[in-house]
Amino acid sequence: MNGRILGLETAALIGAAFFAIGCGLGGSPAAWEVSGQAAETTERSPSPLPAILTDSEVAEGWIALFDGETLFGWQAVGPVKWEIHEGAITAESAEEGFLFTTSRFSDFLLRLEFLASDETNSGVFLRSPLQIKDVATDCYEVNIASPEKSEYPTGSLVRRQKGKVIEPKPGWRTLEARAEGGKITVRIDGEAVLEYEDPHPVRKGHIGLQAREGRIAFRNIKLLPLGFRSLFNGKDLSGWRTHPQSASKVTVTPDGSLRLQGGRGQLETVDVFADFILQLDVFVNGRELNSGVFFRCIPGEMMNGYESQIHNGFLDGDRTKPRDAGTGGIFRRQNARKVVADDFRWFTKTILADGPHMAVWVNGYQVTDWVDTRSPHPNPRQGLRLEAGTIIFQGHDPGTDIFFRNIRIAELPRE
Repeated sequence: MNGRILGLETAALIGAAFFAIGCGLGGSPAAWEVSGQAAETTERSPSPLPAILTDSEVAEGWIALFDGETLFGWQAVGPVKWEIHEGAITAESAEEGFLFTTSRFSDFLLRLEFLASDETNSGVFLRSPLQIKDVATDCYEVNIASPEKSEYPTGSLVRRQKGKVIEPKPGWRTLEARAEGGKITVRIDGEAVLEYEDPHPVRKGHIGLQAREGRIAFRNIKLLPLGFRSLFNGKDLSGWRTHPQSASKVTVTPDGSLRLQGGRGQLETVDVFADFILQLDVFVNGRELNSGVFFRCIPGEMMNGYESQIHNGFLDGDRTKPRDAGTGGIFRRQNARKVVADDFRWFTKTILADGPHMAVWVNGYQVTDWVDTRSPHPNPRQGLRLEAGTIIFQGHDPGTDIFFRNIRIAELPRE
C-alpha cells in the first residue's frame, strides 16, 4: 500500500508541473497532449481500494452498493445474520430477514451476482420500504428460486408477474434489474426474462437483499442512477450566478469545464433542489486544496448549506485518516471514511440527499452515510433543512483552483 501511495504522489508532482504548462496556455486537464507523462494525469484516480468498478463504469456514473469488505451503507432488518466471506455478502437461514441499503433510489439500473443452492428461496427488492406489508403494492421483489421451489421462478416479480424460465447455470449468476418510472425489466445471466409495467408505480425506496430459505450469497452489487439532466452546458454560465461579495474568478475552459479560482467566493445555481442525486467530475489543481459542493443552500447567501467537502489530504500516509474531513465528507458532520481521490487527477463525486439522509460516493466508493437528526430549521447551520435550496461550488481561499465538468442532477420524488 505504501509503495502505491508513493507512486501516486510522484505522479501527482509530475502532473502538477505539466498542468501549470497546460493552463498557462489557456488549456484545461482534458485538453493536454504535451507528452506521455502529461497525458497520464488526465486518467481517473488510481484507486488504493479493491477494484469494485472499472474506470469506464465510474465515468458512466455507476456506484458500488457493496465495497466487498464491509456492510457500510447497509442495514439489517429481521433475525438473519449477514456475513461477508471472500468478497460476498452471505446468509443461511430458515427465517426471513433482509439487508437494505440505507439510501433510497428512484430510477436506476441495478447489477449484481448471486449464488444460490437448490433449496434457496431468496430475492432482490427494488424501491422497498424497510417494513414491507404487501409485496404486490409496497415494492418490487425480484425472486430467486427454482420453479420447483416457487411459482415465481428466478427473475419473476413476486405477486406481480411470472418471468420466463431459463436453464440455470452452475456457480455465480448475474441479475440485472432496470426500474424507470413504472417500467421494470429483469435480465438473468444476460437474458431478458421479464418486462412489467406498473400503472401505479412505487416511486422510491431501498434496495433489499432477502434471505428466506437455504443459502444465498451476493457480490459485485452496483447501481447506475438514471434520469439525470445537465446543470452546465459547457459553454457559458447559463443557470448559474456569482455572489456580489465573491472574490473567486469563474471561467469556462475551451474544452467545456468550469474553472473556479481564488476566493473567498462561490458559484451558485439559479434553480433550487430538495431531494436529488448529483454527479460531477472534479479536478483539484494543487496540493491539498480546499473546496466543497454545498447543497440545500439558502438562495443568495454565502455558502449557507450542507457541504460535501473537497480535500484530498490524509494523515500519516493513511487514507482512513482524512485531513479536514476528506473529499466526500459532510463537513463538520461526518468525515469521509477513506480518502479515495487524488489531487491532479479527475475524480467523480456522487451526492445523494433524501430527506434527512445524505450519502456520498467518490469514484463509486461510498465514503459517507449520515442522517441529520437535529430539529428542523430553515438554516442548515442550526438544524435539519429539508427545504429546497441551491447548489454552490466553493472558492475557499486565494489558492483555490478547481475544475468541474459533467455536472448533472436527478431529482428524487418526495412522499
